[in-house]
Amino acid sequence: MEDVFEKTARYVMNTYPRLPIAFQRGKGVRIWDVNGREYLDFVGGIAVNSLGHCHPKVVEAICQQASELMHCSNLYFIQRQAELAEALISGTPFGKAFFCNSGAEANEGAIKLARKYAKTKLGEDKFEIITALDSFHGRTLATVTATGQPKYQKGFEPLPAGFKYVPFNDLRALEEAISEATCAVMLEPIQGESGVRVATYDYLRGVRRVCEERGLLLILDEVQTGLGRTGKMFAFEHYGIEPDIVTLAKSLGGGIPIGALLAKDDVASAFQPGNHASTFGGNPLACAAGLAVLKVLREDGLVDRARIMGEYFMGRLEELRSEFPHVKEVRGKGLMVGLGLEGRAKDVALKCMEKGLLVNSIGDSTLRFLPPFIITKEDVDLAVCILKDSMREVYGPPV
Repeated sequence: MEDVFEKTARYVMNTYPRLPIAFQRGKGVRIWDVNGREYLDFVGGIAVNSLGHCHPKVVEAICQQASELMHCSNLYFIQRQAELAEALISGTPFGKAFFCNSGAEANEGAIKLARKYAKTKLGEDKFEIITALDSFHGRTLATVTATGQPKYQKGFEPLPAGFKYVPFNDLRALEEAISEATCAVMLEPIQGESGVRVATYDYLRGVRRVCEERGLLLILDEVQTGLGRTGKMFAFEHYGIEPDIVTLAKSLGGGIPIGALLAKDDVASAFQPGNHASTFGGNPLACAAGLAVLKVLREDGLVDRARIMGEYFMGRLEELRSEFPHVKEVRGKGLMVGLGLEGRAKDVALKCMEKGLLVNSIGDSTLRFLPPFIITKEDVDLAVCILKDSMREVYGPPV
């Protein structure tokens, strides 16, 4: 492991505050480091491994496709891309898909599509996009500007113009921010990177209503929440609304890089040849992985399983509140769960790792859990047991 650390420090740009561990293989809910030690993975590649590590059907699909055709230019028709688009669109309010390689690229495409649609249909003066404070939409210059957190933007100025920020879950602030230049509102149904902050029912429904009344597009960033994570295929289904554009990535490829934006037909028609592109977007290998992921999600009933196991997990976490006054809140939907703590979240996460459980600390006041949908009650019970022991060591014995 020390050799991995040394080579990383010498040859890899220092863009991550890496934890002192290096992984070699994974299977299901578990992952092993280069020294052979086993861990229970409740980080899940940050919402990527919804089926767990190396799901056999996804591995089979990747191997089969890799032996036939891995890449083909989008100058030509691509069979797997067409099949994945159909699989994603079927049963949704959307009409067309665009494929790329990541969530940031999907959001970048959504920003471009919204502006192109607005300038084509509404007028050249329509370009402004309203996003939420504490949001996270990516690391490209446009998406980091859309991100309502100055800490991610510092040092990259001047930032692109045309973005405005309002408090999350504050409908009045959103309405007051709309100007003659506004063309779209872009939100996460659950803000993941700021601590699993869930949009209220009335707020998101209100945003949809305001967008309709003011002629604005509604873009929902479901890079983390999409494809079953919240207990429904799309998080917006919890609210009984339909966005005009939705973005996906993370779990879509089961570990293979792929992103997608889906749009209603009228909005999608704003993109014409030459307006947007991606060299690797929608390549046969990534699309084969995506098709396998969707097939497993649907055939194995894993979206509903995420709901059931999420309810069980959140219930077990709620039990900690009676024992530890440091636990302030349990929040989330499905298997996107946040545990609000009164400080020292990083210390708790490190203790969990030492004891064989991987969890993600956001700042020093939230633990984020994004486990695979295939977890069992036994996995949850073990995770809570390790978490409780870790909290006891950090905070002292429970009251």
